[in-house]
Amino acid sequence: MTSTVPALGTRMAEGSALQAVLLDMDGTLVDTEGFWWDVEVEVFAALGHRLDDSWRHVVVGGPMTRSAGFLIEATGAAVSLAEVTTLLNEGFEARIDGALPLMPGAARLLAELSGQHIPTALVSASHRRIIDRVLTSLGPQHFALSVAGDEVSRTKPHPDPYLLAAAGLGADPTRCAVIEDTVTGVAAAEAAGCRVVAIPSVAPIPPAFRRTVVPTLEDVDLPFLRGLMTEMR
Repeated sequence: MTSTVPALGTRMAEGSALQAVLLDMDGTLVDTEGFWWDVEVEVFAALGHRLDDSWRHVVVGGPMTRSAGFLIEATGAAVSLAEVTTLLNEGFEARIDGALPLMPGAARLLAELSGQHIPTALVSASHRRIIDRVLTSLGPQHFALSVAGDEVSRTKPHPDPYLLAAAGLGADPTRCAVIEDTVTGVAAAEAAGCRVVAIPSVAPIPPAFRRTVVPTLEDVDLPFLRGLMTEMR
């Protein structure tokens, strides 16, 4: 894994049960969920197939292998999973050249977390090559480490990426706040035992135990996240 892992003794949030904040990338911090769908439409159009808009809810937030595999099966395209994965990554990279549109509130929240020395990780189902490109827009200094979908044997909706991030920060997963925008990501975070803040991007996400749903990242700040942990006591 090529993530940057902090030295032992990472500073935790003093005077708070909140030990770390783990953030999804696409649709949560950067406004790119639409980019992925546009690229998928273009790639399969070039292969002679038209994607149904209803499939967008199926592929959003998932690992590349699941999304691409579903689209190959749904369209019957004569192409391998490896070939489609390469085409999708290349198409997405072409779309994110230059500065990326951040979600409202993202820059402010990241600055607040780093300014208060809250251990923070970026946890995405996207591949490392994509994450490293996006980090230039987000600011790599805001993250102690990042976990990519191609660096774990099981990515979202499995808990592995969030468990790996928590371990890398020396944090108890149950004392980590996760911010996600898709059902797939929420499932991964909850399976890891984390406290989840859901900000739905494409498909609705209902409130549930240990899950708080808010309309925008602008509603989230450090006191809000610490308050979620206080509610658990």
